[in-house]
Amino acid sequence: MTGQSSSALSVHMTGSEWFRTLPSGLSRYFSNLFAALREHSDTRVCASAFGEPDPGGTAWACAGASLPRRVRASRDRLPRHIDILDRHFALYGPPAPSGAALITHFHGPWAMESAAAGQGAAAVAVKRLIEIARYRRSTRFVVLSQCFGDLLSARYGVVPARVSVIPPGVDLRAFVATPILDGPPRVLCVRRLERRMGIDILLDAWPLVRAAVPQARLDIAGTGSVAGELADQISALGVESSVTLLGPKSETELAAAYRDATVTVVPTRSLEGFGLIALESLASGRAPIVTDVGGLPDSVRGLAPDLIVRKEDPAALAERLIGALQGDRPSVDQCRAHAESFSWSLAAERHLALYREALS
Repeated sequence: MTGQSSSALSVHMTGSEWFRTLPSGLSRYFSNLFAALREHSDTRVCASAFGEPDPGGTAWACAGASLPRRVRASRDRLPRHIDILDRHFALYGPPAPSGAALITHFHGPWAMESAAAGQGAAAVAVKRLIEIARYRRSTRFVVLSQCFGDLLSARYGVVPARVSVIPPGVDLRAFVATPILDGPPRVLCVRRLERRMGIDILLDAWPLVRAAVPQARLDIAGTGSVAGELADQISALGVESSVTLLGPKSETELAAAYRDATVTVVPTRSLEGFGLIALESLASGRAPIVTDVGGLPDSVRGLAPDLIVRKEDPAALAERLIGALQGDRPSVDQCRAHAESFSWSLAAERHLALYREALS
């Protein structure tokens, strides 16, 4: 990055966890946007979250700290002068200082996601109150898809004119397209193991896939609260020999898992803002089969509309997986070319334009 002038725009980003500490779609987005903004010489950008920070970032505390300590630590004073406070998680971070514009990234409805995960009504109500209080002070909002923009307006009363849709980018250096390997066809699913992610629907579809493609294998990467339930479901379905729960994967391990895959699947049943994982699959040259939930269809629109299937429909999901494993899918080169239309440099430029507009 080239030197910065004294008139550089000053931006401070606040998140939840750094990707190095807790790999997730949110933490990857936060890290990648931070890195892309740092490439601009007319911007001074710093960022704070929990855990091991990326270069140029800071840590409020270790990721394992108690919730009260995390909240207190995240309210530390901001740098002496900032123009923009860009918040990526409602609970954490100090208020915007006088004269600064507050940009809120709406990555999802925290309270609704908690309800979908089975949390109690009291906890859900508290989270909703926190969201409302924090959103009320925002100058502008960023969403990754129009679907979540509509949800933000309908659920939280945000005026649509204050909401900007800025699709994410994908790290084209970390995820490289490679030829599909010979051998048994493999389906890869990379998701947090939570009910709303629809992994149980995928497992219900799997015996149908195996009946048509007996050599097929399914790899599921991720961790979450329903891991035990999914393991029990795999046993109950009698598919232990063809389904593997891989657990968490580092970025390097994830790139290797894509190389081993024939296709990927994102079977979400609710509350999906975009699905960065679909872009990473495309960058790796692997076609993702996605459900018609939230912003997921945006990831493959313009490539192959038939990669989109109805949510919570095991038969429809199985039918499309079978077709893909038998060759009915976009090529490696087509997938990669589509991924290249999602650039982090373009996303950063659109953010910078929004920041300046918010200050005008």
